[in-house]
Parts: sequence; structure tokens; C-alpha cells
Amino acid sequence: MSIGIIFLLLLGFVLLEIPVGFALIAASLVYIGMDGVFPASVVASRMPPGLESFPFLALPLFVFVGTVLSSGGIARRIFDFANCMVGHTRGGLGHVNVLASIIFAGMSGVAQADAAGLGRIEIEEMKRAGYPTRIATAITAASSVIGPIIPPSVIMVVYAVLANVPLSDLFLAGIVPGLLMGASLMIAIAIMARTGRIDVPLQPRKPARERWQAFVKAAPALSAPALLIAGLLSGVATPTELGALTAVYATVLGFAQGELTPRRLWDCAVQTVLTTGVLAFLIAAAAPFLWALAMGDTVSWFARQIEGISHNPILFLLTINLILLVAGALIETTVILLIVVPVLGPAMVMNGIDPIHAAMVIIVNLMIGALTPPFGVLLFVMMDITKLSLAAMSRAILPFYLPLLAVLLLMTFVPALSTAVPAWMASTR
Repeated sequence: MSIGIIFLLLLGFVLLEIPVGFALIAASLVYIGMDGVFPASVVASRMPPGLESFPFLALPLFVFVGTVLSSGGIARRIFDFANCMVGHTRGGLGHVNVLASIIFAGMSGVAQADAAGLGRIEIEEMKRAGYPTRIATAITAASSVIGPIIPPSVIMVVYAVLANVPLSDLFLAGIVPGLLMGASLMIAIAIMARTGRIDVPLQPRKPARERWQAFVKAAPALSAPALLIAGLLSGVATPTELGALTAVYATVLGFAQGELTPRRLWDCAVQTVLTTGVLAFLIAAAAPFLWALAMGDTVSWFARQIEGISHNPILFLLTINLILLVAGALIETTVILLIVVPVLGPAMVMNGIDPIHAAMVIIVNLMIGALTPPFGVLLFVMMDITKLSLAAMSRAILPFYLPLLAVLLLMTFVPALSTAVPAWMASTR
């Protein structure tokens, strides 16, 4: 039976507005029924094993950390510290926005948490300093993309489970691309400030005493990403174990600073369960769907189709970039991961592309897609906060695609940007 049938079934169910998890199950049931070789019960039997992965335990831990850090005053302390460091430069609060997102990325691996938690503070302060709402919102949305690239990252946890690649290597691979994305956005902001597209008064440079005080207040929060990166680089613990340690640290820190109460902690736990539950159901529902694809030898078929385009791995990646950028603008990131990663990841490896390099290219593509109209999820998070229209939001975000796409192309042509840190760590162990 043609492997295209199951994709057509899934697309049809989604167009009928059936929730994606149930659409995956329904497509698997219909496909298996049409094939007539296996009983329908195979769908139910394949779902539980889809969640039997040790790295998956890191998912609720990092979701919980992001929720706790977003709910307290830690985001404010990070913003104040970043403001003291770079707020006096031309385009100052734009740079502050990006730097704060880079720091926050080392604590929360969810772009929406960055946009909705830290983002509210950033937009409020930028508007108070005279930045137009559309500029403040666009910079906040663009900088929130960095969150899932610099470890920890929820999307990397899902990818590691689906593609069976080491989560620690994925976390390490995200450090350089994430920093490059932050640097590219700051360069774009500096150019916009010098050309008058961002025209606000310069802030005075903060005195050394005030900068030190901001650092002292933010130091406990800054320690969280430092400990995580140190743990990854040293190899003393797995990402899951580091997630548990970070969750405990974030909870103790919240109570110690008086910004977390038992009631707020309970709310964070409930939100974590809801978020993780949705992701867990999607992953479990995708298991029989992916099993059906495997029975149809989809990976080999797809690899042959890609090979038919060209024998050059770079051209493979450029083609994949185009496909994923379009898909990311139309479909929610997790859904794309569930459908394409088990097929696309191995197919890219079969065509000579390093699995970690392939993973980072796919993830960065999907995060840029989440920023792209008409259905980029980050646009809707920002629209909900600022009440901007989709048209206004889309126009404002345009200047920031260029730096992000430049980093994506650089990653495509220079695999070492993704693979060097994991390879170096492997050689030192």
C-alpha cells in the first residue's frame, strides 16, 4: 500500500479539525484496517512503548523549572541585570531584551515561557522608554526563539526521544548556534539604531555600584544556567539528573527570595502536568503512526527521494530548510517534530549528514517557523500580550528574519558550529 495514504489520512483528519493526537491514532487505525495484515489492537499496544525513554523524564522537569522561574520575580532580576550591562548602548533596551533572553534560555527551554514571562517585562520597559509597541514586540518575539536552542530545551528532549540521539549531545550542540543567534539579533538592532529605524534617547550608563548590586541580586538566578552548562561539559550527570537538580534549585531559590508561595508552587505543578500531559499524549499517539511508516519502509523511500535531488549534502539541507520553514509557518512545532523527525532525521543521516548537525538544522528551522506568519505560534503569544494585529506583527518582525536566516545558513554550510562542542566533550571523556 502506498505510504502516501497514511499522510493523506492524517491531513484529512486535521482539516476536519480533529485534535492532532486523535488524528494520529485515527489515521493509524484506518491505515492498518485497509492494509489488513495486522489487527487494530496493535495501535493500542504501540502507544505505551512510545513513552518508554529515560530522556523523556527530563521533559516535565524542565517545563517545571521554566514555569517556576516565570512565575516569580526572577525574570525581573535578570532583566535589571542585563539593563545595567548593556542598556546604555545605542538601541540599548533592544540589546537588553536579547541578552536577557540568552540568560533566561539557560533556565527555561520553552520559547513561549520566554515570550510570555520575561517578554511582558521587556515590552513594558521598552514602551516606557519610548520604543514603539511594534518594535518592542518584534524584538521580544525574535529573541524568544533563542530559548529552545540554548540548553535546556524541551524541543530537544522531544527530538532526542523521537530520533534516538543522545540528549546531552543535543544540549551541547545548541550552545554555539544559540549564542550566534543572539549576536546576530544584536547586530541587527545596532544597525537599526544607527540608521534611525530605532530612534529613542540613550540611557545613561549605570554607575559601577548599581551594576554590582544588580549582579548580586541576579547571581542566584545566573547560577542556574551556569550549573547546567558546567554539568553538561563535565559529564558529572545526565541531562535528566541535571533537570531534577535544577528543579530543586529553582524551587528553593523561589522560596528563599520570598517570590514563591505554596499556592504558587501548586499552580506551577498543575501547569507542568497539563503541559507535559499534552506532549506525552502526542508522543504516545505518534508511536503507532510512526510504526506504520516504518512498516512501509518510509525512511529508505524518503532517503532515495532526497538522493534523487542531488548527491551533495548541502543541497539536501537547503531543500530541507525550505520545506521546514514553510511547514513551521503552517503547523505547530511539536506536531511537525512528531511527523517528520523519525522520517527526516534518519533519511538525512543515510545521505551522509551528521545526526547532531541534522538535528540542529531541523530545530532551528522549526523555531524560525514558529515566528513566521500566518500561523507561527510565537506571533500569537505576542499578539495576545500587546493586542497588535497579525498584519502589524508580521511587518514588524520582517527585519529580524535576516539575521536568524543568516545563522541558519551558516549552520547549514558549517556543521562544526553544531558538532564541535559535542565532539570535543566526547574526546575528553
